[in-house]
Amino acid sequence: MTDVSLKDTEKAGSDTRPLSFDALPGWSNDDHAAAWACFENTRDLSYPLMEKPGDVSAREFFETHFALKRLGNGRGHLTGYYEPEIAASRVRTNEYPCPIYACPQDAASQALTRKAIIRDRALDGLGLEIAWLRDPVDAFFLQVQGSGRLMFADGQSLRVGFAAKNGHPYVSIGAELVRKNVFAADEVSADKVKAWLRTNGTDLLLLNPSFVFFKVLDLPQDSGPLGAMDRPVTTDRTLAVDPAYIPLGTPVWIELEGYNRLCVAQDIGSAIKGPNRGDLYCGTGTDAGLRAGSLNAEVTMTLLLPREVST
Repeated sequence: MTDVSLKDTEKAGSDTRPLSFDALPGWSNDDHAAAWACFENTRDLSYPLMEKPGDVSAREFFETHFALKRLGNGRGHLTGYYEPEIAASRVRTNEYPCPIYACPQDAASQALTRKAIIRDRALDGLGLEIAWLRDPVDAFFLQVQGSGRLMFADGQSLRVGFAAKNGHPYVSIGAELVRKNVFAADEVSADKVKAWLRTNGTDLLLLNPSFVFFKVLDLPQDSGPLGAMDRPVTTDRTLAVDPAYIPLGTPVWIELEGYNRLCVAQDIGSAIKGPNRGDLYCGTGTDAGLRAGSLNAEVTMTLLLPREVST
């Protein structure tokens, strides 16, 4: 049926106490049809034999085919991500001097650090530039989000998504600013980090050796960007997770204050590490970015695993 197994959950010490769907706060009020639509988008990749007959409700489907499991006590950390809309140029200009790159073909260039690419301009002359952005902050946070819509002055746009990473570890600039006592841990946000970098300079970005290469996406305007399963993600339903603990395609019930719903693990992220760590896709554009930037909360996560492997 699927490669999901208890071995994945045992890495974190699963809570073996019986759990029931009726005991999940807000379960009966969730839009199970919306959760099913998100799940169905990648079902053929993770649960190819698990089909829902037309006369079976989405809620009945989940309750019949899945049992609930938690990793440890289920308590963890939830943040948000989004698809930014970023002003860009097709050619390099004084106003748009910062390139974003397609993935190099040779392994040596693929393994270059951020410092080598940005400061030493090691990729210049290879013709890998997809477009140019206004500043290194826009370029950096596009890499953090993993996808975006580039907005050109003529009104046209271009969607880009994650193609590859350079293989170096991700270093959080926000965490570094907390370590330097610039921000308290409970007040740091993407917008504050952006403002600080634009005021104080962007050299701090070079502390993060990880670098993301992009590819052009041909997607409908009303779809989400591609996630790690190479399918469009769904606003308020797709979770980025650590696949070492939560296999991609797994339904995940999240509980936080005022926001309980069934999501699906369909994406990954460099900073998303650990058994109960989630990053919720919040949509496209400025408003989605504000929501994603403000989402920084404790969460309880409960996995829905097929009954034949969850007992």
